[in-house]
Amino acid sequence: MRIAIDGPAASGKTTVGRALARAFGCRFVETGKMYRAVALGFLEGLALDEMQIEVTQEERFLLNGRDVTDELHTEQLDRGSSEVGTIPEVRARLVELQQAIAAHDNIVMEGRDIGTVVIPNADVKVFLDASPRVRAARRAGQRQEDDVEVIVEKLASRDRRDRERAVAPLKAASDAIIIETDQKPLKEVISEASELVEERLRLRCDDG
Repeated sequence: MRIAIDGPAASGKTTVGRALARAFGCRFVETGKMYRAVALGFLEGLALDEMQIEVTQEERFLLNGRDVTDELHTEQLDRGSSEVGTIPEVRARLVELQQAIAAHDNIVMEGRDIGTVVIPNADVKVFLDASPRVRAARRAGQRQEDDVEVIVEKLASRDRRDRERAVAPLKAASDAIIIETDQKPLKEVISEASELVEERLRLRCDDG
């Protein structure tokens, strides 16, 4: 079982993806943190070919053997991860690693190009979307920040970079189910996504 979850920043991908992974006994991989790890490596003066990025079964992210998981959610790396995502060599290397992970596990993988590039033959593809304002309110709550207007502008800027980049831009796969989450609590979104997975499992059993 391979489940691809894509969408813009703060659209609920991690919460939904982790819930699906628990429900269906899959490994969960948050690919955005891999790009954050690369951005951190660049900040520390490393060249791309000097970096070894690993993801453990426990969702820990290692940079040259060092656990950097707790260092990855900073404002600087919010922007840095989006910027390194426009570098073809970075994307090629991380996509190769992501595909290797997906080839050996039952997987729920979330990011921005999972259903279009990383695992285009995924069993289930979900694209989560929401307005910048709703996503900004969620991000503010997660990080205990007060200035929602500033977050709205940052998210809108990141959306533009992600959607307009030449390599693997953010977009829904042609066969993805798009779930608009503006007016839905995450519990409802998780339920809707779970039904999609259950339907796919039923079809697989019927075919088999």
